[in-house]
Amino acid sequence: MSRIGKQPIPIPSGVTATVKNRTVTVKGPKGELTLDFKPDMVSIRANEKDVVVSPKSKSQLAGALWGTYRSHIANMIEGVTRGFEKTLILEGVGYRVALKGKDLEFALGFSHPVAVKAPEGITFAVEKNELKISGFSKDLVGNTAATIRALKKPEPYKGKGIHYSDEVVRRKAGKKAAGA
Repeated sequence: MSRIGKQPIPIPSGVTATVKNRTVTVKGPKGELTLDFKPDMVSIRANEKDVVVSPKSKSQLAGALWGTYRSHIANMIEGVTRGFEKTLILEGVGYRVALKGKDLEFALGFSHPVAVKAPEGITFAVEKNELKISGFSKDLVGNTAATIRALKKPEPYKGKGIHYSDEVVRRKAGKKAAGA
């Protein structure tokens, strides 16, 4: 039994959730999100005040998808009401980020600037060495942050690179000089 899946998902005012065939659609003030699900594994019922997800069989896959779909729908509802945000920090001498319209341009120690286009539904905010990525889709915000972090991962000796604001970079001691 899924402890997460059992809980109904409350729908706040200003948000509508509809289920048609194999698709759940959530509309809110920040946007609209859709999710395709497997109707032979789980059943999803939506009314004005909440969404209820239940398994159709006692198989292991149905049990796993029960909690997974419930979490995805809860994230969709939270996304269209409040949105999501991730913060990345650039560390290192000469590492910079600049906002060019909606897109980003990085100086990461390469021989050329690195440009990153903003996906649909994502907004960037830059303050000194801090980059905030925000949007209403949790998946898209996380994937965009991971793609940007992969441009220059933090190295363990000096900590230079791009890392999440809550990430702890494990540092290594460098080579020791030979004793006299």
